[in-house]
Amino acid sequence: MLSVAYDVVAGTGLVGRRRDRVRRPPNHAVRDHRLVRRRGHEDAVVEHRPRSKRAVTVPAGLFIFAALVAPHQLSALRWGAWVSLPVEGIVGASALLLLPARAGRVLAIVLGAVLGLLAVVKIVDLGFSSVLARQFDPLLDWVLLADGLDFLGHAVGRPLAVVTAILAVVTMLALAFALSVAVLQVTRVAVGHRVAASRVLVALALLWVVALSTGAQLVPGVPFASHSATSLVYDKATRMVTGYSDRRRFAAEAAVDPFRETPPDQLLSGLRGKDVVLAFVESYGRSAVEDPTFAPGVGAVLADGDRRLSAAGFAARSAYLTSPTSGGGSWLAHSTLLSGLWIDNQQRYTDLLASHRLSLTGAFGGAGWRTVGVMPGITVDWPEGAFYRYDQVYDAHHLGYRGPSFSWATMPDQYTLAEFERLERTPDRRAPVMAVVPLVSSHAPWAPLPRMVPQSELGDGSIFDPMVAGPGDPPEAILTRDPSRVRADYRRSIEYSLDSLISYLETSGDENLVLVFLGDHQPAPVVVGADASRDVPITIVARDAAVLDRIADWHWTVGLKPAADAPVWRMDGFRDRFLTAFGS
Repeated sequence: MLSVAYDVVAGTGLVGRRRDRVRRPPNHAVRDHRLVRRRGHEDAVVEHRPRSKRAVTVPAGLFIFAALVAPHQLSALRWGAWVSLPVEGIVGASALLLLPARAGRVLAIVLGAVLGLLAVVKIVDLGFSSVLARQFDPLLDWVLLADGLDFLGHAVGRPLAVVTAILAVVTMLALAFALSVAVLQVTRVAVGHRVAASRVLVALALLWVVALSTGAQLVPGVPFASHSATSLVYDKATRMVTGYSDRRRFAAEAAVDPFRETPPDQLLSGLRGKDVVLAFVESYGRSAVEDPTFAPGVGAVLADGDRRLSAAGFAARSAYLTSPTSGGGSWLAHSTLLSGLWIDNQQRYTDLLASHRLSLTGAFGGAGWRTVGVMPGITVDWPEGAFYRYDQVYDAHHLGYRGPSFSWATMPDQYTLAEFERLERTPDRRAPVMAVVPLVSSHAPWAPLPRMVPQSELGDGSIFDPMVAGPGDPPEAILTRDPSRVRADYRRSIEYSLDSLISYLETSGDENLVLVFLGDHQPAPVVVGADASRDVPITIVARDAAVLDRIADWHWTVGLKPAADAPVWRMDGFRDRFLTAFGS
């Protein structure tokens, strides 16, 4: 394949040909054109290369430089990141100058392809850091690409999603090819001026060593002596090695379960007869209640909720949990909370589903509750429900909604909660119900948003029709919108979801209802910044004082809003604490 690539590039005229193949003047002896110039002859033989080909050398060099020093994290994406000297360029150029011509051309093609792959990895890393606040894992994240294609298919249609995927692949191949051509062009020019190029490389190498030893920075926070490309490759390789060993570590963690042998009649005895609703509020992170951009509005909703729920006889306790994910990957947070295991990557999630781990829903089911999953965000088959041991799963097709979708959100949270109440909390039910309800109205792109309507007028959801003018934008639209608008939309979406929960308790709550609601993760860094924590608020609301007495020693904040110094637990610790507090 390297020879084919070389033939293709050779056809562009960018590969240096041997000098004895340069066109010779008729009936004229071939002479060294450098000697002829020295003698001052006007009929000197010049290189048969147009100046236009030489003119592309500088852009080609800048292209290579950009691929080497370009940041791969959103937090480092600033102009100063480009003010550095990459050691990889010095080493690569030195190797190309030292090798014979043919071997040098082969190495140039290989280095160009590797540089193209490095550029693609950086682009993917930027995408992950802008949405998920983490880097791409080359071993564990490939499955997310397929999930992303399915997601895009639901958002814009399968044909357009396939076309988009094909264009992405073609772009990556074109990038690798273009960088190979650029390396070949620069190599040809450098070899043609070997002595001068060698002197420049020696000077740059000395400059790099001095800059490294002195820690020189022309731009604060950006070392001039750069080895970022090498560090990135090392980091990816380390992640792959760690990924393999993590499977064994996770299996050992999952094997330890203090509640595996607990008799069912000793599980959750402190909640006997109570209906328990566990609601995840999409993207409800700590920033929503502490960041000055969101806290005044969200805080006002929570304060009003405290007043309204207190009037209805409810009390609440709140704190924080640290989520295993940020910006997305809600299923990782859900599985972490319910399993009591730290699920921070797709491989762990897959291994969890294949295990016999006792989930929180499984504990409720074994103790006599009817367990249901109310999943408005699920639009396809969802085999994961078997692991959680749900007696019933209501996906988006089983909730009777006939209104409009709000971009990614298939239905408003107010409707989801009301439909759960209608379907499951019926007077003739034989057992208390435990429901897991992931709410979706606060899912990106947070526009358009529904508004609260009178509970008696919800019907089949058609009342929401006038609130949506069109199909809405896909979630990735938040990356191109005005940031101030994105933040305002996010704030309003959280206010709406919280108001939906408060109104649900007001209209449907009673002595036998316990509501646990929490965020699954922080929103994307474009909303809260790259340095935001992974903490999310969690709240337990009940009218029966005995329920909250069970968690008195948790020292959670009184009310719907956790205080700044409220306890912070890792999310995987919640299952065991909850089963301990409400067990025999």
